[in-house]
Formats: sequence, structure tokens, C-alpha cells
Amino acid sequence: MLPPIYSAMSGLKSFSTRIHANTNNIANSNTEGYKSTRVLLENTQPNGVKPVAEKTTAPGPPMLVETEEGQKLLEQSNVELTKEIAEMMINSNAYKVNLKSLQTSDEMMQSILNLKA
Repeated sequence: MLPPIYSAMSGLKSFSTRIHANTNNIANSNTEGYKSTRVLLENTQPNGVKPVAEKTTAPGPPMLVETEEGQKLLEQSNVELTKEIAEMMINSNAYKVNLKSLQTSDEMMQSILNLKA
């Protein structure tokens, strides 16, 4: 595969994974004890990135809840909605940039083939 196309494809996959993690975190933000997922990007050879997902270990805030046995402290989700929404916007724009890069590479290859023909 050509380097520009490989780079754009790995970027699309990576930012798609990050957007998926953001949406999953947002969907579970009210689930007791839920630990958010974050996706880091690692360099790969040649000219690409690879998503690596991991659960965060930070505790969520405790909340006093009434149960049958009395009051009990339960750990809430450690998801910060403001952070997740901001990251989702960044990841969405990065996805669009990689998509445009792929489209441009395709157009360039088409032009080269037309010149050769």
C-alpha cells in the first residue's frame, strides 16, 4: 500500500476507535463504578498510528446512597463529560482530516493513471 494511503487509513481507524471510546464513556457516565476508557495512539512503521485502549484507574466521586441496610457510599463513574465532549470534537475533526487526505491521495493516483494512459 502507498504510504499516504496507509497513513490516512491508519488515522481513520485510530480516530474512529477514539470516537467510539468517547461515545461509550458518555453513554456510561451515569453508571455506578464505571471506569472510562482512553485511547492512546502509537507510531507504527511505515508512517502510521495504532490505537491502544486502556481503562483509567482514577476513582469516581463517592455518593451517599440509601439502601435496605441503611446509607452506603458508592463510587460513581469517573467520566468527565466536559472532557469527553471536547475530545470527541477534536477526534471528529481529526477523522475528517484523514478522510480528506485519503480522498486527495485517491485523486492524485487517478491523475497519474490518466497521464500514463
